[in-house]
Amino acid sequence: MPERRGRESRESVPNPLEALVADRVHAALFVDFDGSLAPIVDDPAAARVLPAARAALARLVPLLGTIAVVSGRPAAFLVDALAIDRVVYAGTYGLERVIDGAVVVDPRVAPWLDAVARAADDAEHALPGLLVERKGRVAVALHWRTQPGRGPEATAWAEAAAARLGLEAPLRGRMAVELRPPVPVDKGTTVVDLAKGASTAAFAGDDAGDLPAFDALHALVRAGTLRHAISIGVASSEGPPEIQDADVVVDGPGGLARLFDSLADEISARA
Repeated sequence: MPERRGRESRESVPNPLEALVADRVHAALFVDFDGSLAPIVDDPAAARVLPAARAALARLVPLLGTIAVVSGRPAAFLVDALAIDRVVYAGTYGLERVIDGAVVVDPRVAPWLDAVARAADDAEHALPGLLVERKGRVAVALHWRTQPGRGPEATAWAEAAAARLGLEAPLRGRMAVELRPPVPVDKGTTVVDLAKGASTAAFAGDDAGDLPAFDALHALVRAGTLRHAISIGVASSEGPPEIQDADVVVDGPGGLARLFDSLADEISARA
């Protein structure tokens, strides 16, 4: 059973996180943005990191070997939203990375950039009233949070457009579908790459797009590449039921902020 953190508890860290404390120099902590560091909002452009979550994450940066934010958001958005030095930023599920201050796009997406742009233009004409989020040049997401009854329409349109343009159209959990290049990158493949050299790794996330990261880290343990893997589920009323099966479960971004603060307190106390 996962260990759940109560809203008032800021004492010792849950047992699964002891490995991060004991092996902090070789530990990697990966975290999602929307729903984990930032509350979910109707307009993605209006999302703001929870101040307590940002402060707690910043406390952990000098205490752990690697801190990375792995999100469906564009990498440039993450840098602007968090502005924490020495954090690795992986945007659009890992298709973008910030390297030496510049956003670097996976070169494998180049053949599909025109198709992504066409999909965004077509969606704006075909689906008036729905939010069309251009994720830089790499992907486009269609959101129906403010018009929940249009989910089937948006999904069907995205599937047809993806087939026509040679793109993929994966559902992204919270009332959105994304059109993106058919490049085999998700949060699972991204954390496998970022975890190289670590002996302990944890991922905190709240939605279906985060589950591959949970699975990938535990698979590394089974393969003998990692000694310890910890999944941290950020629970909400909209998250998939699998989030409740994580090694540690917290209540929303506020709960994650408290967990990170407790982790920083524990590491600092033992340093």
